Amino acid sequence: MKIAVPALVAGLMLASAAHAAPPDRMFLTDAMKGDNSEVALGKLAQQRGRSPAVRAYGSMLVRDHGAHRQTLATLGRKMGVRGSTAMAPDAMKARRMLVGLRGAAFDRAFKRHMVEDHQKDIATYRMEARGAQNASVRAMASATVPTLETHLRHAQRL
Repeated sequence: MKIAVPALVAGLMLASAAHAAPPDRMFLTDAMKGDNSEVALGKLAQQRGRSPAVRAYGSMLVRDHGAHRQTLATLGRKMGVRGSTAMAPDAMKARRMLVGLRGAAFDRAFKRHMVEDHQKDIATYRMEARGAQNASVRAMASATVPTLETHLRHAQRL
């Protein structure tokens, strides 16, 4: 019996090696929600933005975060993380506010949200790029930071 327990523990550790650690799993789930949010808000900007720059930025969000969502889904499946179609709570709140706006008021509020949101996202992804336990999660986070920085720069110029 004493030999069976350590063997069982070792087997469980090997089996879980393919899965992300709980913080990595939570990051992947939150990142999926973030991509869902950016796609939804990007579509809203395409519809309601007054300036061509805001509408173009919305298109960029839909394209880039839509592609990233696919990357996360693939990585998530490998790590045993179920996909999510939900939006992040702060994005749902922003969407409720933005839906009631049009024209220049929409553009200003959208810009403000995108700047704040991308600043937070960059900090989160940088932290994950340094501290994720899973190498694939670290690599994905590191590779995503430059795109988020580009989004931030574009949002600041809106």
